[in-house]
Amino acid sequence: MLAGRILTPEGWVTGTIEFGQRIDRIAAAPADTGLTILPGFIDLHVHGAAGVDIMRGGDAGAVVAREHARHGTTSLLGTTMTAHEPAIRHALAGLAGVIAQRPERGARMLGVHLEGPFISAHRLGAQPPHVMPATLELVQSLDAIAPIRVLTMAPEVPGHLALIPQLAALGMRVQVGHSNGSYDDGVAALRAGAAGFTHLFNGMTGMDHYQPGIVDAALAHAEYAEIIPDLQHVHPGAILAALRAIPRAYGITDATAATGMPDGEYALGSQRVYKCLGCVRLATGSLAGSVLTMDQALRNLVGMGLDLADASHRLSLYPADYLGETERGRLVPGAWADIVVLDQDLQPVAVHVEGEAIL
Repeated sequence: MLAGRILTPEGWVTGTIEFGQRIDRIAAAPADTGLTILPGFIDLHVHGAAGVDIMRGGDAGAVVAREHARHGTTSLLGTTMTAHEPAIRHALAGLAGVIAQRPERGARMLGVHLEGPFISAHRLGAQPPHVMPATLELVQSLDAIAPIRVLTMAPEVPGHLALIPQLAALGMRVQVGHSNGSYDDGVAALRAGAAGFTHLFNGMTGMDHYQPGIVDAALAHAEYAEIIPDLQHVHPGAILAALRAIPRAYGITDATAATGMPDGEYALGSQRVYKCLGCVRLATGSLAGSVLTMDQALRNLVGMGLDLADASHRLSLYPADYLGETERGRLVPGAWADIVVLDQDLQPVAVHVEGEAIL
């Protein structure tokens, strides 16, 4: 049992929450503990942590799941990089075991976010140049190794637009990202069944009032979009504009192997990246993922002026709903006991994943 100020879908309750693997009961009661109890964070875009990159395969997913759990992330998607097909298959084979069985003291790996290789060669960002066009057969063969929950795609690549409804029918959330497309390409993707946008503002054509791009399509029409609130990838003013325009925009970390590590050189897929001054860059100086954790994302959003409940929804409830995970991302009886407890400075003092105490 935990006591404090508890965020439920109906609002704040001061009282107690009782749970085993699942939440049994939430009751109002005097509880002057100074603690805030939120749903565990759900991160749908994670490349690494603790010096380990998802593309390494093997036990990388378990290491990453444990490190992020320490910061309140109770569920996540292992996220791949653009790479040659054998390297992607190797990474997925490593993730399959972690998805099948949650590592002890680790977050639940809900599946895969396939960020590459079905992207634009003109909007690689920190992705290596091993792009290829998607086919239904290829995606299904990758999905057979480990379940793909989210797939990033550049809709302007020939054949991709027609593929979107087929992938959506398989239950995948197709996202527009790493795209050199126009506003019309973004709108067409949404009409075809695309569900969101990958790290909004980054790796896509930007706003232009004469020649609008993918960002404009998202701001004008999207219900969901990822955004990286590390205050490095996107200016706070642009984040606030996006949150005002996109009702259920949600935060992701885009965390790399450098997360939780000292400054230095790390792997991001086949590339070398460098952590310095709180961010990660390629040798060219371009941003290359982040070292953000979800607890810091919460503090950043609140520091920008968001109400704590709103900030929590954008790190838990909305990503859960986006994936159709109705038993996560909310504190209600019957839901998984994925819980983060914060002190008055919004620092985690306890984390529970499916009832297991992590902190």
